[in-house]
This record gives sequence, C-alpha cells and structure tokens, in this order.
Amino acid sequence: MATQDDLKRILQRIDGRGYKAYKEIVGRPSDSRYTFPTFTLYIDYVQGDPFAAPSRLRVRVPQTQAQYPAVLFSNDSRRIGLESYLAAAFGQACHAAAGRSGSGKSGLIEIDAPGQEMMERTAVTITPEFVEARFVVGLPAQGRRVLGRQAAIMLTETVPQLVEAALFYRNGRADLMQRYAHTNEDADALRQQLTARGLVAFVADGSMLPRRSGVDNRPLDRATAVPFQSPPSLRVTLQTPNGGAVSGMGIPLGVTLIVGGGFHGKSTLLNALEQGIYNHRPGDGREQVVSDPSAVKIRAEDGRRVAGVNISPFINQLPFGQDTAVFSSDNASGSTSQAANIIEALELGASALLIDEDTAATNFMIRDQRMQALIAKDKEPITPFIDKVRQLYDEKGVSSILVIGGSGDYFDVADRVIALDSYVPQDVTAAAQAIAAQHKQERQREGGAHFGEITPRIPLPRSIDPSKGRRDVSVKTRGLRTVQFGTETIDLSAVAQLVDDSQTRALAAALVYAWERYMDGERPLAAITQLVMQDISQRGLDVLSRYPVGDFAAIRPFEFAAALNRLRTLQIR
Repeated sequence: MATQDDLKRILQRIDGRGYKAYKEIVGRPSDSRYTFPTFTLYIDYVQGDPFAAPSRLRVRVPQTQAQYPAVLFSNDSRRIGLESYLAAAFGQACHAAAGRSGSGKSGLIEIDAPGQEMMERTAVTITPEFVEARFVVGLPAQGRRVLGRQAAIMLTETVPQLVEAALFYRNGRADLMQRYAHTNEDADALRQQLTARGLVAFVADGSMLPRRSGVDNRPLDRATAVPFQSPPSLRVTLQTPNGGAVSGMGIPLGVTLIVGGGFHGKSTLLNALEQGIYNHRPGDGREQVVSDPSAVKIRAEDGRRVAGVNISPFINQLPFGQDTAVFSSDNASGSTSQAANIIEALELGASALLIDEDTAATNFMIRDQRMQALIAKDKEPITPFIDKVRQLYDEKGVSSILVIGGSGDYFDVADRVIALDSYVPQDVTAAAQAIAAQHKQERQREGGAHFGEITPRIPLPRSIDPSKGRRDVSVKTRGLRTVQFGTETIDLSAVAQLVDDSQTRALAAALVYAWERYMDGERPLAAITQLVMQDISQRGLDVLSRYPVGDFAAIRPFEFAAALNRLRTLQIR
C-alpha cells in the first residue's frame, strides 16, 4: 500500500504537467489509497479538468486513533446524531482552511454538511471499527497545468489537519457530541410514541417554531420569536430517554383545523408539522416537534404531469368523456393536480395529509350552498375535499391537518379546531361547534357515502429512459428541486418535504436503481418503492451507487414516488 510520502512524491513529480496527469494518483483501485500515520486516504475519483466536478476523496480513521466512546453511537438514533455533528465539524474545519486559488475549483475542500435537519447521510460514517468522512477537493491548477506542489500541501498537510481537528474525539466538543446524539435519540423516542398515544403530531412547550425567512431555515432570533405553549386541553406528556418527561401539544388522529387571522402563525405551525418528519439539530427550536413519519404535505400544482391516477373519488364526469378512473394529463389544473397528489400519497400509504388553503385549489376545497344552487352537481365534476375528509379518516384511517381561514363550513367535519392568536394556540373546538350549530349550513354533501377506491398502478419500464446521447444513464440534479433524467426534466418544486440537495441526488439515483432492478411491468409502484426502501434500510444509501458517494441523504417513499410521478414520459398499466 502506498504511503503519504509516495503521494507527495507523485504530486511533486507531475508539477507543471497537463491536468490529466492527476490521474496518476489514482492508479488501479487497489493503489488508490495511501496510509498516513493516523488514517488512510482513499482517492476514489480525480476530475479530468479544473472546471469539472471536483475530485472525490475519503479518509478512514481507525477507532484505535479516533477513540469515540461506544455509548455515543450505541444505536442508530445516537449514531445519526453523532454523524451529523461530525459532518458539521468537518465542514467548519474545511471552511476555516479554505484557500482557493488557481483555475476553476482549485483549492476547494468541501463536505456535504447538514443543515438544520439530522438524517442519515453518506458524508460521515461511524462504526465500532472506524470513522469515515467523504469529501471533495478541487485539485489545484494554473490554467490546465497541474500545480503539484500546492496539491501536495493540500493532500499531505491540510487534509491531515482537517482530520485531526474534526475526526478525533479528543479534539472535539464532547458535550456537543452528546447533545447531538441525545437530541436525535429523544426525537425518535417522541415520534415512536405517537401511534400508541393516538396522536399524529406533537409540539413541545417552549419550542421556537418561526424561521428567519422563507429561504433561511434557521430559527428566528429567540428575542423575537414567541415560545410555543400548548392549550391545556391538548397538553400531553411524553417520555424521552435522555430529557425525561416532555409536555406539549398533542394533535390527535382525525380531522384538525388550524385557524386564526392572517400573520398569526397558522402556516408557521403547519410548516413545523410538515418538517416534523425530520429530527432537528440542537438549538434549532424544533428539536421536539415530531410528526408521523408518513405525513404528507399536499398542495395544488398547476401544470404537473399526471399518469394514470384514479382521481374518481374527487373528480368525475369530465367534459368529452375523459376517464377519471385512469386520469392522465400533461398539464393538470389546480384541482386535478391536488386530487392526484392526494391519491398518489394514499397509494404509498400516507397516514396523514397536511394542507394549507393558501396553496390549495379553492374549488377543490369547498363548494358552498350558493354555488351548489347555481351550478347543479351534474354540471360540476369536482367533489370538494370537505365532503371526503371525514370519509378519508373513518374508512381509510388517514388524518388531516388543515390550515383554514376562509370557510367555516369545515367546522362541521372537524374533530378539533386550534386557533392561533399572535402565535399562541388556543383550543376553540367548543366555540367552533357552537357556531356550527347556531349557523347551520345547508349545502348538500356530495360524492356519495364512501370515499372510493385507491387503484394500484404499474409503471411501464419502456416509458422510463435515463439515457442521453451516447450515455445509457445520464442523470443529474440542479439544486433541491430539479432532476435531469436523461432528456427529461423532473420538476420537484411543489414537493414540500424535500429539504436537502443531497436528498434530491439520492432520489435521482434511486430512480435509476429501481428502473434497473424492480420495474418489470408487473410490480405496482407501491411494491417497487417498498423494495427500494428495504434495500436502503438493509444496506444503506451506498446501495444506490456503484462507487462511494459522499452527498446522499435519507429519502422517504413519498418523495421517491413523487419524482417518478412527475417524469413526463411515465406510462402506467
């Protein structure tokens, strides 16, 4: 096995040569690792150009050197918390060591550091045997000439400094490591208690829900934000392994309305609940806000592609005889897209739907008495959600949490009503029921006595083509919301519960993985999705790639299926 000194000699020898000379540090797979005194450096890929995607490296530190106490990663919850801390620490060390100079990405050293959420990632792995960090490096160049001596400093001096600073227990903050591990474990424990307690979500007292802005997910300054305080009637106490008893608002199963004036915190609460499927880092303010992991945010999505979805529970008798039991559209309307989004979520086993009327189609949510009188039902294809939301819970066991500010008709179908007043929640269920009794609405229920069927769909593999030009597989991502799948662009801008670019990269890889292994024209989409998630659960996110990747993050079945459903070539049997 080559050594640190061997790597230094190679880099110094190729100084001034053409950029492709960097390939010499990779060699054969068995030769692409270099032993350092306290760790091993793996060079998995070397960029062919200073302007291309940066080179991929790994460092693996044996636990005999790293010396992390086993108690910090004794279960998956603690391990993910500790790995989140280590990825953040390595990222901070990279930032402190930044000294980019030269052409293109020269001098870049970067790891896929987490945001506010703690989730399984491939950036850092800790086991009883070793700690491994995966990162990227922009190998230095002047024009397209190798700056070998600078590269030698980066890889044989700077990288060891990063490893020493970020991956050795003795040099880290033991108290903060423990907080990350315990915070993640406690959040998992809270979420695991929801079903047994008959809850769909929980918000701890003292939580700080507001964010800095719509594009900054960090918490609002504590001097400005209003700490959350549960209404007494909804307060429950749950237990955590590290923090003991935690009290807060439990949202029971069923139909819950969130009401209140504009700018009083309705959407902020719903946003916290939709992101409660993830654990949050210490100090985030939402560390003890948890939701059922199968809760799905639903919205209207004008213009989206819909392929073979049975939207007949909501929409029937379209003009020109279009079949809504197998509905397809290249340009769905607000109402048909929202109907499809709900049915697709139910197809994958969603336990709860989260809907904000601000992003919903009005004609999908409500049809009042006066409109019913003007437009007869046989002329209106849409059965509004108000007439299906109770059936959805009573027949399918699917709860709904709705932000409603414009229609008191929903009081008739709600189990509870929570009002936000200057970010302070109040249980106004009794008042809402009294108002509903006093001001009876005379609109007619529509859509029949039952919700309707959820029809399984089978993707046709011939309709899914990741190739482009001479490449059999050409799949790339652009930020959080776009996947370039072969020649097609998948738009994920309305998939609200994606929070990290690395999730989008994992989704793109998962689409190819599923297409290669499980899409046979016989398996339903739900079964395909289950197989992919099972493989990830058993073998980790690395199963999605043929080579080590440091920028994948955990995905759910719902976002995976959402990406496939938005592929414009998708065909369904």
